[in-house]
Amino acid sequence: MLVFYDYEVFKHNWLVVFIDPINQVKTVIVDDVAALQQFHEKHKEHIYVGFNSRHYDQYIHKAILLGFNPYEVSQFIIAKKRKGWEYSKLFNTVRMYNYDVYKGMTDNGLKTLEAFMGNDIEETSVPFDIDRPLTDKELFETIDYCTHDVEQLIQVFLERQDDFNTHLAMINEFGLSLDHINKTSAQLISVILGSVKTEYHDEWDIFLPDTLKLKKYWYIAEWLKNNRSLDSYNVTVAGVPHTFGDGGIHGAINQFSYVCKPDEMMIMADVASMYPSLMLVYDLLSRSVTNKERFKEIYDLNIELKKLKDPRRPIYKLICNTTYGCSGDKFNSLYDPRNRRLVCIFGQVLLLDLIEKLEPYMRLVQSNTDGILFICKRKDFDIIDDIVHEWETRTGLNMEFEYYKKIFQKDVNNYIAVTYEGKVKSKGGYVKKLSRLDNDLPIINEALVNYMVHNTPIKETIFNCTDLIKFQKVYKLTGNYEYVKHNGQKLLNKSYRVFASTDINDTAIFKCKGDKCDKFAETPQHAFILNGYINDAPIPAQLNKQWYVDLAYKRLEQFIGKE
Repeated sequence: MLVFYDYEVFKHNWLVVFIDPINQVKTVIVDDVAALQQFHEKHKEHIYVGFNSRHYDQYIHKAILLGFNPYEVSQFIIAKKRKGWEYSKLFNTVRMYNYDVYKGMTDNGLKTLEAFMGNDIEETSVPFDIDRPLTDKELFETIDYCTHDVEQLIQVFLERQDDFNTHLAMINEFGLSLDHINKTSAQLISVILGSVKTEYHDEWDIFLPDTLKLKKYWYIAEWLKNNRSLDSYNVTVAGVPHTFGDGGIHGAINQFSYVCKPDEMMIMADVASMYPSLMLVYDLLSRSVTNKERFKEIYDLNIELKKLKDPRRPIYKLICNTTYGCSGDKFNSLYDPRNRRLVCIFGQVLLLDLIEKLEPYMRLVQSNTDGILFICKRKDFDIIDDIVHEWETRTGLNMEFEYYKKIFQKDVNNYIAVTYEGKVKSKGGYVKKLSRLDNDLPIINEALVNYMVHNTPIKETIFNCTDLIKFQKVYKLTGNYEYVKHNGQKLLNKSYRVFASTDINDTAIFKCKGDKCDKFAETPQHAFILNGYINDAPIPAQLNKQWYVDLAYKRLEQFIGKE
């Protein structure tokens, strides 16, 4: 059973809202330690679901049960920026199955996710630094605010339920106790692989794979071998600007759009599970792993389950795809900086090896970590296929081909490619497929994709759209600023849902600190704010659709240049 929760902590008050959505029961506890103890005892076998609860709410919960001052713990975590577990070892004595929906530093805050979903993002007027007990009115407002956040948390959880299901399935699949529900996926994987935290001092003990056969570009491999810094090496390979270094190989023809001629083909050649394969073929799995055979079994099963379309496959795919990253995390017991660096270097030089062999027969479009995209003559395909086969046999890696008809490419991290069957592969913020939790200016993405894939005029997509949420741009005030200024008014909310306006009396929105104000990036010169619920809302008369058309063309230029 799941119970969703959120704490609000003030200097003289605390409160928590619990919601059990299955039984449709809401519990509100305000400053009542006995009531919380009773609730905890009754629900000790439940999984508590929160947002950023791994770092905050679970420690407030445990602090109250242990008799600590929750405000002191809150300040310890927020103001002093300390880890909750550092406050007291006694926290370990409170059993609590906590699952965190928050994905970490790369994730958006709850209010931003609420905004993306088109929900009400109005914030409480009660200041959290208030230095007196809250009045009844302030308590009621805070309870409503907290309840709203828990309800929104449930919606976010439903959008990310596959993550929870995979996390729980991983625990069950490997016979772990439910106590592990509070761990991140990376921490869970280190447990599954039986890793032991080890200190290494050989990060720069670099060597190259003995299967490497480079001639023309050997100097790049030598640079990677001898470089003792995090610097990048910028160099031209196959006529395309490239960057080699700690982030992998990256190269692309910028502002490139192309449609294959009848005698041509465009091939996306990707190495299947490149980093997991390198770790196995070249024995570069973290040396902290005590049972390397288990990773091999997981790797093989991942391939088998993919063929069978088995529902357990996400578990094994996640482990394979995450283990490399864990070896670069100093807080994870899989940490092995040398082997992580070797995996990255091996991937770069072996892909460079392939580019060198293919260069006479193809036009390189991009290189990106685990694959290359190139254009070739159809008559040369058999030669290319033979080169790739020799490379696979020699390196122990496997290559997968996909065939494309046309491409629009801003750079290596932003492109859209279309197959002969109309299948679309997109990457990058401007053209990626958006979701309810990643829903910023979706009309622009839709207009660009429609133009690139279906030749639909940008203006047609934008002016025919009647869904207001597709025009939203969400801004969040960071800690570097104190307030927002719009239409001459000082606004204290942190999040804003902004739309372009035809009303010249509407100003842009500004982020301010003291008297210094800066315009939010990419905000309209004239804008209006709608922070309430906007799903199914009609298009307001003052929505300036031409502003979105202009922005879409501005972004399109970054893919194809000026026409």
